[in-house]
Amino acid sequence: MPTFQSDGLTLAYDVFGEGPPVLCIHGFASSGKVNWIDTGWVETLTGAGYQAIVLDNRGHGASDKPYDPDQYYPTDMARDAVALLDHLGIEKAALLGYSMGARIAAFMAFEHEERVVCAIFGGMGLNLINGLSDGNDIISGLRAPSLDGLTHPTARQFRIFAEHTGADREALAACMETSRQPMARADVRRINVPVLVAVGEADVMAGAPEPLAELLPDAEAFVIPKRDHMRATGDAKFKAATLAFLGRTLPTNS
Repeated sequence: MPTFQSDGLTLAYDVFGEGPPVLCIHGFASSGKVNWIDTGWVETLTGAGYQAIVLDNRGHGASDKPYDPDQYYPTDMARDAVALLDHLGIEKAALLGYSMGARIAAFMAFEHEERVVCAIFGGMGLNLINGLSDGNDIISGLRAPSLDGLTHPTARQFRIFAEHTGADREALAACMETSRQPMARADVRRINVPVLVAVGEADVMAGAPEPLAELLPDAEAFVIPKRDHMRATGDAKFKAATLAFLGRTLPTNS
């Protein structure tokens, strides 16, 4: 994967297709490949006439993995996303974020509005404001010697996922310390770009999508039927809703 520099870190990315750019920001413990390529998102976006830009967040994938929690605040990772657009010479892009990636997208849309056409917050509802209650359990699970005796369901889920993807569990633990920083309700109200809030019907981690959409000045909510947090990522109905939203906010020439 090609790389770029941000905050002294070397971060990996890839670009697929041509057309209006969509910057894809993956979730916690995932990577650009796992979140967007393996789930068919890149194929979906490029097939619809968009350019898909896939970023490995700091601490993930092929990017640098610092162990300092102070390097994982959402504002830091939002700056990484802006730095990638600078590196590619792109003035504005749509943002497609999932879970932690949606939180990063929200901070980017608030702090760097001039770089954002629109945003999709996948797997992130009202807990953008309320925070993640299971964070400390996930950290303990990542640092546990093994899965044996690990009973907390969310902690087990992320530990198994991290082992499956070959992630650096200590970097992920540092990331979880600070990347779950809530966004102030007043700041959410000042996100002025169009937003699609898409959350699985059975997702207990994200919080409800409708109350978050109501707070945002220009937003709509979409419930992904019969999906939980992990299984909503590549859902066909989520993709269709996203393409319809992009068609209204960032249409292609075709």
